[in-house]
Amino acid sequence: RMEEMIFNLADTHLFFNDLEECDQVHIDDVSSDDNGQDLSTYSFATDGFHAAASSANLCLPTGVRGGVDWMRKLAFRYRRVKELYNTYKNNIGGLLGPAKRDAWLQLRAEIEALTDSWLTNALKSLSIISTRSNCVNVLVTTTQLIPALAKVLLYSLGGAFPIENIYSATKIGKESCFERIVSRFGTNITYVVIGDGRDEEHAANQHNMPFWRISSHSDLLALHQALELEYL
Repeated sequence: RMEEMIFNLADTHLFFNDLEECDQVHIDDVSSDDNGQDLSTYSFATDGFHAAASSANLCLPTGVRGGVDWMRKLAFRYRRVKELYNTYKNNIGGLLGPAKRDAWLQLRAEIEALTDSWLTNALKSLSIISTRSNCVNVLVTTTQLIPALAKVLLYSLGGAFPIENIYSATKIGKESCFERIVSRFGTNITYVVIGDGRDEEHAANQHNMPFWRISSHSDLLALHQALELEYL
């Protein structure tokens, strides 16, 4: 049910139908093609983007890209996604509307009950990190960027992860994402990788970053304690 809700949100509000074949690693990767045009009265439904994309296969893995006009329309969509994320990151219910909001709250409550409050426990640590003046949360996921953003919003993680700190490894892999993150934030800071998979552990080792494995509730509680006591 949550998966259905994620793709529904991605399709309905985040242009996933248009962007699925044009997936980016980061929300700002096509911003250089954006001319800053006012989008308040812009019609995404009638700008011809989708028809052009499907007929010409403009986002083939070979790196074929559309013309200037088409790239600008692509950039407009990513700009609107960014605006929506920033507007609703602490109020996704406002974007869903009353009926879907109630279904979402019910589903969230059921997931929390089934997982023994896994999300609540994880959020405690993420919140400590995001409120520190010298720390940030960065998310690297193998999910495509648009569904990943929908997922973050629906799990109420938008407040913990600024959209600029979300990277999709679908196309380039986690190690390459880590490289991008290091080139952005620099090498004279401490990175701690928190995860449950082999990919991120391997990527962390390649960059000599400490890895904190999360595979059980006790790992989450230990992480929270280490943050609270400022060991981490």
